[in-house]
Amino acid sequence: MRQSSQFWSLPTIGREAGIGGGEMNGRFLYVFLDEAGNFDFSPGGTKYFILSSVSKERPFRAYQEMTELKYTLVEGGRDIEYFHASEDAQSVRNEVFAIIQRNLGGVRVDSLVVEKRKIGPAMRPEEQFYPRIIGYLLQYVLNGYPLDQYREVIVFTDQIPVKKKRRAIEKAAKLTLAKMLPKTARYRLLHHDSKSNMDLQIVDYCNWAIYRKWDMQDERSYQLIRPVIASEFDFCRTGTTLYY
Repeated sequence: MRQSSQFWSLPTIGREAGIGGGEMNGRFLYVFLDEAGNFDFSPGGTKYFILSSVSKERPFRAYQEMTELKYTLVEGGRDIEYFHASEDAQSVRNEVFAIIQRNLGGVRVDSLVVEKRKIGPAMRPEEQFYPRIIGYLLQYVLNGYPLDQYREVIVFTDQIPVKKKRRAIEKAAKLTLAKMLPKTARYRLLHHDSKSNMDLQIVDYCNWAIYRKWDMQDERSYQLIRPVIASEFDFCRTGTTLYY
């Protein structure tokens, strides 16, 4: 779900994403990220900013079903380039969520929820805000896996053209991954247009469902993915000061 500007576009980074030496396991962990909400810290902005991830290993069984659905819809007369939960018709959302629900095996969803009116002015700039929330979310994700069993962790995000935000995200993700992964494990951040990546579209749908639950108390879609939601952390749970 992309109510804020388009997601993150960084150079590929890693430890060091090149060919590593030594014996390593052959498992790869994939993490797909999406954000919902905007950066308007005022009564006119969204109440929440939510960052969510879908993590899993191959094979990606939903890919084929999503592709088949897309072309079934095209053959039925729709002009659909990619799936985007907040813009798709409800009939399309029903079909996509049915595919996601059928393919929950091996999938983990984590989410970080920020009630924006509890965020003080000092933390609102993107270069302050993003490192905090990205670091928190990635720690929850990585703590859920036996990282010494993985050869590489590959993180996918959508693209964003803003350099300041890009640098903040790069710093936070790089520090968290480097700190938590064993020395034998590599990591990469890849920044693809979500239109080209079905799993970025799937995490968009999952994040949309979580956002609807928090913002509108609508749990219809949330209940479909609830079995694989491993964490749903309220970042401001102890905050009592409201800044607007």
